[in-house]
Amino acid sequence: MKQMEVVGVRVEMPSNQPIVLLKETDGDRYLPIWIGAVEATAIAFAQQGVLPARPLTHDLFRDVLEAFDVQLRTVNITALREGIFFADLVFSNGAEVSARPSDSIALALRTGASIFASEDVLDEAGVAIPDEQEDEVEKFREFLDTISPEDFGRAT
Repeated sequence: MKQMEVVGVRVEMPSNQPIVLLKETDGDRYLPIWIGAVEATAIAFAQQGVLPARPLTHDLFRDVLEAFDVQLRTVNITALREGIFFADLVFSNGAEVSARPSDSIALALRTGASIFASEDVLDEAGVAIPDEQEDEVEKFREFLDTISPEDFGRAT
């Protein structure tokens, strides 16, 4: 398993489909995962430190974990089958629960849990971006700094 960091979310055009982009902490591979608009908003809120007036589902889940004195230790993106990513939530009490990567990432950002991806997933879906293309990644990061969670509203 390779540790990953969340680069951010963006909307893929022309399909208007949100993606979350992860990057190997100690590597040059990026992992794009297509996600839903609600999950994109939840991830963007967590990255920007936005506190909604009422808890979103991922905030509620974090609060329930705290109430039961259980911590989310890691999120493991374990598989990619027929274009669908799979993840496991690993808790401090030893329990593991299968979950969508988008929900897992949103929860990890709220709890400080580490995110990992399997070598197999990275080999299949990871995109290596050499150092000379790093300026393109920096442009992407700048783009992420200019969008807001409201940009992930539903298309009509």
